[in-house]
Amino acid sequence: MSVGGPPRTPDGRYIVVRGRLWRTSNPALPETERQHLVDELMHARRAVRDAKGDEAAMRKARARVQAAKEGLGERGPVWWTDGAPDLNRHMAKNTPYAQWWAKVAD
Repeated sequence: MSVGGPPRTPDGRYIVVRGRLWRTSNPALPETERQHLVDELMHARRAVRDAKGDEAAMRKARARVQAAKEGLGERGPVWWTDGAPDLNRHMAKNTPYAQWWAKVAD
C-alpha cells in the first residue's frame, strides 16, 4: 500500500479505490502546472455542487471538471507511451494487475 493514500499499481499508472483502478495524474507534469490544474478541478467541483437546479451552469461546471481531469492526465488520452491499454475504472481483479492486487488486498 501507498503510505498515506490508496494503493498505487507498481507502474504508478493507477490507484485502487474499493477494488477499482483509477488513473493517476501524469507524473511528468511540472509541479506548477499540476497545482494549477488541481486548483481548477477543486473550483470546478464546487461549481458543480453550487449549480444544482441550473442545467446550463451544471453543464459548464462539468465541462470544467472534464477539462481539468484531462489536463492532469486522469481522463482523455493516456499519458504513458508504451501502448498499454487504459484500464481506468476496471476492477483490479479483472486486469493484468490481478496477481498484484490479490497480494495487496489481503
